Amino acid sequence: MNVLLLGAAGFIGTNLAIELAEKTEDRITLVDKCMDYFLPIKQLGFHNIQYVESKLLVNTDFDELLAGQDVVYHLVSTTAPATSNQQISKELEANVVFSSNLFEACAKNNVKQIVFISSGGTVYGQADCPLKETTATNPISSYGIQKITIEKLLYLYSYMYGMDYRIIRLSNPYGPYQRPNGVLGAVTTFTYKALRGEEISVYGDGSVVRDFIYIDDAVKGIMKIVNGKSRHHIFNLGCGYGTSIKQLLDIIEDTLNIELKITYKGSRQVDVPVNYLDISRYEQEFGKLNPISLEEGIKRTAEFMRKNYGADFIGSANVERIG
Repeated sequence: MNVLLLGAAGFIGTNLAIELAEKTEDRITLVDKCMDYFLPIKQLGFHNIQYVESKLLVNTDFDELLAGQDVVYHLVSTTAPATSNQQISKELEANVVFSSNLFEACAKNNVKQIVFISSGGTVYGQADCPLKETTATNPISSYGIQKITIEKLLYLYSYMYGMDYRIIRLSNPYGPYQRPNGVLGAVTTFTYKALRGEEISVYGDGSVVRDFIYIDDAVKGIMKIVNGKSRHHIFNLGCGYGTSIKQLLDIIEDTLNIELKITYKGSRQVDVPVNYLDISRYEQEFGKLNPISLEEGIKRTAEFMRKNYGADFIGSANVERIG
């Protein structure tokens, strides 16, 4: 089987690529905007992966990328929830029009299945938790609007052309290969800063509640959704319970035995106060997810940082306290 990952050098894409490449009879094609971004995957020495550099713009030659592909993973996003309301029309073109062009080309090239990684954290907006797939979707960020619009487009193209598809509304994944100094990933970022003895900035008073899932559990869930049989096309995927930012910070402090340096800033309008997912649909279809605890996930994330970034990067005193 031929599998194409668009936006493959990011956090989720890297972990998915590693999982997919384990099936050595499949041919995996990874696409992202800079060849250098693939270095972490290249270092693992898989022989069934090929790499393509493409800026993945609205005018991309999708026919060339899609020729002969059976399954396409759509992981492309040019924006983040916190900043997506700043240039709404520009972001809509870069993400929604891009996706429409992609789906059109998928139909033309007889792609068998499209997998879209959506956002369980933003598509619902302010709603009572836990959030079900049937909960009304009223995003309060352009990022969420983009995701739900792409979902609807995918349904439309499936209706018109009969393509199979899966939409995964993922909560807040964290773990290895996530940028520790990026704009997404509270668990990874806070763990990174804790190890380095750096100040941690928190928006609001720490009462915001989120659903955090370790990346290995997320990938396992994605694979079951993609390969499983179900009448449903949309699935929530998270740990299924909420953890406040204050609780998260306490867990990091206790797990790593490091006193954190925390600064609280003003709250942000785009931050929904409480957001966690109901994953009963997933578990009814594919069995219990049984995600690992935050404590264990933080330990594994810290160990990955220690192994891959080195003592000089983290600081030897803190590294010794992890063990």
